Amino acid sequence: MIPRKTNLLEALQRDPHQPPALDSESFTNPTSATLYLPPLLSSLPPGVEVPVIQSDRPPLVTKTRLPDIDPVSLSLHKALHYFRPLSSEYASLPYAGAFNWLALDLPLEEEREWYAVAFRSKRKAGSDSDALYEADRLAHEEAVSNGGLIMYWYGVPDPQTGLNLATCIWQSRTCSCCNFTTTPHSSDEPRRFKGKQGIQVEEFSVGVEAGW
Repeated sequence: MIPRKTNLLEALQRDPHQPPALDSESFTNPTSATLYLPPLLSSLPPGVEVPVIQSDRPPLVTKTRLPDIDPVSLSLHKALHYFRPLSSEYASLPYAGAFNWLALDLPLEEEREWYAVAFRSKRKAGSDSDALYEADRLAHEEAVSNGGLIMYWYGVPDPQTGLNLATCIWQSRTCSCCNFTTTPHSSDEPRRFKGKQGIQVEEFSVGVEAGW
């Protein structure tokens, strides 16, 4: 990928914290730093009350609903409405320092751990963006329907380095592993990764302790 040069006048006129036009062109050829990148939350199971969240940065939600969610993961789901990167250089920062983890508010009495995966990559020049995003969309919707996926967040390639970061949070590592082996579109992984280079996968435990 050969990024276009930043349009300085456009960058100065646009508030980087406001929602940008998110499409395949802006994802693959960003012209300025984007600090507003909404999380993509899995829609809650039927019968589970959707929380009313007051936010000037609303998340995106999937068309497909989760089959179930445990009570503490539901609390995390609510907190992740406010998930965001702390810097436009998130792709080159350590995972723990790239996002506003400490600002996520969960009930003091709850305690649990979740499984998080970070994908670091660099988009190849001339890659078929539409095919890549369609494969991602199909695999993501199927993962939600199989259960366990709470949130998916994806960045845009850095205009200078081409580096990018995506991350997802699961109710457990078991849920993640089961989805990879049972989802039909997991066979699309070679096609999804074909347009990227230097793929690096990192695993994390994201937890909250009672009283903190």
